[in-house]
Amino acid sequence: MRVIVAEDSALLRDGLVHLLQRRGHEAVAAVADAHTLLAAVAEHQPDIAVIDVRMPPTHTDEGLRAALTLRRDHPDVAVLVLSQYIETRYATRLLSGRCEGIGYLLKDRVADVGDFLDALTRVAGGATVLDPEVITQILGASRRVFALETLTARERQVLALMAEGRSNSAIAAALEVSPASVEKYVTSVRGLDDAGDRADVHRGRRPRPHRGDEHHREDGGDRTSYQLPPHAAPLKRGRWRGTPAPAWCRP
Repeated sequence: MRVIVAEDSALLRDGLVHLLQRRGHEAVAAVADAHTLLAAVAEHQPDIAVIDVRMPPTHTDEGLRAALTLRRDHPDVAVLVLSQYIETRYATRLLSGRCEGIGYLLKDRVADVGDFLDALTRVAGGATVLDPEVITQILGASRRVFALETLTARERQVLALMAEGRSNSAIAAALEVSPASVEKYVTSVRGLDDAGDRADVHRGRRPRPHRGDEHHREDGGDRTSYQLPPHAAPLKRGRWRGTPAPAWCRP
């Protein structure tokens, strides 16, 4: 199997190359940034590219954006995202079309080298291999998007004032409505997400970013980032086997 490794950490990049070579695979290129990755894919036409999410220059989502470009320009090259983070915006876009030959695994949950090599082989063969946590985060983001889109204009105004830490009486004064009306709107808003987000809003902190109220990038995209807690349990060997592709994947 011909593989390109795109990872900004020199230790991990060299370690992956050494592992692949020991197992009889050919690492045709090992790169540290997204721009070099795309050039290497065009030159070598590998079977699969193993891509980290966060790479230079901004260390945000360059890897996933490069994966999107790679899938568009080189659809026959499989993509295995290997990262500590779940970037739901671009991950959803990556999985929104043809899902064959796509994988998304989390570094902290790869419990065994055999798991990784098995996933690599299956993705290169056209399978879809997703860590269950990736599916959970993407589906959760989709539900929150739907919930936000169901809010009325007035409820959105109330949500914005809640995020500023204003009390119900202050919200009523700002919107020139009765406190009873504000209470009704607050009840509706509090029902759109889980207890953690409601607690954050009540304490005057902004809700965790959702699509629709995220930071917009200069390229027109936006980004929601989730980092797994350090105590996240690793997957057992074979856990990925049989993990169904999300419903939005088209055959």
